[in-house]
Amino acid sequence: MEEGAAESPPAAEKKGAEEEEDDFGYRLFPDRNKKPQSFLVRSLFTFHNRCQLMLRLTLETNPYARLLLEALKQSGCTVFNDRHFSCENCDGCVGGGFDAATSQIVLCQNNIRRQSHMNRVVTHELIHAFDHCRAHVDWFKNVKHLACSEIRAANLSGDCTLMNEIARFKFGLKGHHQTCVRDRAIRSILAVRKVSKETAEKAVDEVFDACFNDLEPFGRIPHNKADAKRAYRDFQNRDRYTANL
Repeated sequence: MEEGAAESPPAAEKKGAEEEEDDFGYRLFPDRNKKPQSFLVRSLFTFHNRCQLMLRLTLETNPYARLLLEALKQSGCTVFNDRHFSCENCDGCVGGGFDAATSQIVLCQNNIRRQSHMNRVVTHELIHAFDHCRAHVDWFKNVKHLACSEIRAANLSGDCTLMNEIARFKFGLKGHHQTCVRDRAIRSILAVRKVSKETAEKAVDEVFDACFNDLEPFGRIPHNKADAKRAYRDFQNRDRYTANL
């Protein structure tokens, strides 16, 4: 998740009487528990309008998002704009989240201000949606499952492209992409789970190799839009190759 997962499971298990319950990241998405605003109010709210317009542009033109939408459809999980995306106000540190309880992607309208950011957040969360669709992911109790999806999302969404890392003033040579993926996966876990940094690091390290090398549905690490377009084209041709066998 983009440093946030909106999920609504039961209370977390307690290790001790004084341990605070894990809210599973809901504190980052305060609008999740509010009564929906009327259409008129939302239409007059600039952030909401801008979010909806940027979302539509992403879904229609971004090759990362288009590939994932088609992969979800082929997996039996068709995504509908009005049903599976929600523009909401969030905590100041997050761009979006995936609500596994409702199979809905939350887009933080007060934090997403650029189309490139919207593209990246939607892609990141669609990867979580794809994992949710194709696998029995235990988002609530198994931190390794969460770690695996966070690794895949950081690896395949463009979060760790060279330009994004330069914008963060992070530079590296050999192995920097892997370092970025690991760091962002740990950061996302810590944002949505009340676990220690050591627990998050251990979970990520234990599943890193397998999950980093799981490139579905892209078939490659799309380092830029050109890579994503080639991956999308290859994905569209998969059925044609199979049909001719």
